[in-house]
Amino acid sequence: QVQLVESGGGSVQAGGSLTLSCGVFGYIYTSYCMAWFRQAPGKEREGVAAIDSDGTTTYADSAKGRFTISQDNAKNTLYLQMNSLKPEDTAMYYCALTFAGYCYPGGEFPYWGQGTQVTVSS
Repeated sequence: QVQLVESGGGSVQAGGSLTLSCGVFGYIYTSYCMAWFRQAPGKEREGVAAIDSDGTTTYADSAKGRFTISQDNAKNTLYLQMNSLKPEDTAMYYCALTFAGYCYPGGEFPYWGQGTQVTVSS
């Protein structure tokens, strides 16, 4: 059984920064994809960024140049560094995991965390 636990959300003013963390507990295969998604109230969930077991990253257009996804395999932790935050980044942020063989911030991810709230005020 795999469990994902996010942390690091909070409230920040526009232009500020936050770093989200996602701890991975349980056995995972050597080949995987981890991603960050977000969902704002009344909006569909959208992918933000993804990283595979080789360290290859993919970003949604909304995240390019501002967000950085990374992982610390020794700590079994996924990160999302978010800079230059905007009010439209306000959402619940989720980390997700798949072993399906593809890696982009979309598609089907069977494992999800509980989410961490990010609120950006203007």
